[in-house]
Amino acid sequence: MGLIEDARDVAREFEISSGAVNKGVKEFIRQMDEGLQETGKSLSQIPTYVTAVPNGTEKGVYLAVDLGGTNFRVCSIKLNGDTTFSLTQSKVAIPRELMVAKTSQELFSFLAKQIESFLKTHHNDHFEEYHQRRKAGEPVTDDHFFKLGFTFSFPVHQIGINKGYLIRWTKGFDIADAIGKDVCGLLQAEIDALHLPVKVAALVNDTVGTLMARSYTSPGKTGTLLGAIFGTGTNGAYVEKLHKVIKLQKMEEQGGYDDSTGNMVVNTEWGSFDNQMSVLPNTPYDDDLDKESNNPGIQMFEKRVSGMFLGEVLRRAILGMIKDGRTELFKDESSGTNDIHSTCTIAEDSPLYRQWGIDTSFLSIAHEDQSQGYRITRQALSKDLGVVAASSEDAEAIKIMVEAIGKRSARLSAVAIGAVIISTGNLTLTAGDAVDDEQKAVLEEEMVDIGVDGSLVEYYPGFERYIREALREIEEIGAKGEKRIRIGIAKDGSGVGAALIALVAGGRERE
Repeated sequence: MGLIEDARDVAREFEISSGAVNKGVKEFIRQMDEGLQETGKSLSQIPTYVTAVPNGTEKGVYLAVDLGGTNFRVCSIKLNGDTTFSLTQSKVAIPRELMVAKTSQELFSFLAKQIESFLKTHHNDHFEEYHQRRKAGEPVTDDHFFKLGFTFSFPVHQIGINKGYLIRWTKGFDIADAIGKDVCGLLQAEIDALHLPVKVAALVNDTVGTLMARSYTSPGKTGTLLGAIFGTGTNGAYVEKLHKVIKLQKMEEQGGYDDSTGNMVVNTEWGSFDNQMSVLPNTPYDDDLDKESNNPGIQMFEKRVSGMFLGEVLRRAILGMIKDGRTELFKDESSGTNDIHSTCTIAEDSPLYRQWGIDTSFLSIAHEDQSQGYRITRQALSKDLGVVAASSEDAEAIKIMVEAIGKRSARLSAVAIGAVIISTGNLTLTAGDAVDDEQKAVLEEEMVDIGVDGSLVEYYPGFERYIREALREIEEIGAKGEKRIRIGIAKDGSGVGAALIALVAGGRERE
C-alpha cells in the first residue's frame, strides 16, 4: 500500500459520521440539563447573574479591566447607541514580584493605580470634576461614577454579578492570602483608597463577554443566543431560561439578580463535555496526548477541538507513521526516489520529537496549501519541523491528515453549537418549515445569532464551512434550519464585552 493510502487510513480514524454527530448532540443536551440542575457535573453550567444582553442601542462610557495573565489592560468604551463603539486602552506588564506578593493588597493596589493613571490621562475632566465636588462637600451621586467590568481569568466561585471568591491562582501567580476572598471587593477597596470615581459593577468571564460584544454589534434585530470561543481553548456561554437554572435555587450563598427578563446567561465550560468519553471520538493519538497531559481525564472535548491541542494530535499521528516500518513517510533512501533529488532527513532535535512541538499555525499552512508540489508545506516542514527535503508525496500525506484533524475539530464544534440551539428552542419552526424553497432570504426575526471568537474560527481554513456542513446533518436543524443560523466574529470579549456587562449590571445608562 502506498504512502497516500496510508495517510488516508490515518485520516479515517478522525472521521465523525452524521450518526455520531447526532448522538453527540443528544448527549450534549443531556449533560447541559444535568449541569443546570446540580453542581459537580461534566458541564459546569455556571450561572453568571447576567440576565440581559444588549441590542445595540445602548449609550454611555464604561470602563473595563482585564487581568488575564502577565499583563493588565485598562479600557474605556464609548457606546454610540447604533451598534458601534470607540475604545481607548492601555496595557502594562505585571511586575514579577507582585505576582507572588506576600499580600493581595500589594497586587490590587498596583491595579488601582493603573486605573487612576488611565483616568488622569484619558478622562481627566471627569476625574477633576469628581474631586472638586468631593472637596467642596457637594453631593456625589451614582451617576458620577464610572461602571467597571472586571475580567478576571482565574478560577473563582461567583455568587453574584460583582462578587466572586478566588479558588486558586494559575499562570504563575501565587498570593496565598487572596485565596477565598472576593476579588471584586479587593479591587474596590484599593479603588476607594485612591478616591477614584469607579464602581466595580461586574465580574466577567471572557466567553460571556464575547456573547455581549456580539449582541451589541450584531447587524440583526434579535439578541445573540450564544458566544463561543474556538481558539487556544474552547468554551461557550448562552442565554438560558431562568426557570431552567434549577441549581440557582439550591445554592446556599448567592447574590441578587434581576429576574424580570426571565433569562440568565450561563457559562457552560464546555471544554469538559463528556469527560467520561461516552460519545466523544477517540484515537490512539488522543489517548497518548491525554495520558501525558497535565490533566489526564479532564477537558476531553477541548483536547479534540481547541487550537492548543490540534498540533499535538498531528505530531503524534506523524510519529505513528514514522515509527511504523510499513509506511514510507519521510523515508526516501536515496535521491533517486525523491522528486526533489535529495535525501529526506529529520533533524535529531526536530520538534516532531518534542511534546507540543507542532503549533496549530502549521496545520493552517498545510490545510490551505494549493501550491505546485505542495511547496509551501515542504518549506514549513523544513523551517518549522526540521524535516529537510520532504517529497511532494510526503507533503500531500501530511495535508491529508491535517485536513482530517481540522475537520474533526469543526464538526465537534458544531455538536456544541447545535445542542445549544436545539436545547433553547430557538429554532421553533421545524427544519422543513423554516424557509420556503422559493424563498431565498430568511426573515430577520427568524435568525439565530451566534458570536464567535478565537484563532481557529477566524483564521483556520474552512472551519466555519465544516461547522455548517455538520449543522445541516443534525436532524433537528437540517439544511433549512442551518440557513437561519448567523455566525459572526465578536472581538474583544474581555474589553467591550466586559463594559457591556457593567452596563447591564448597573441597570441604567450614563451619557
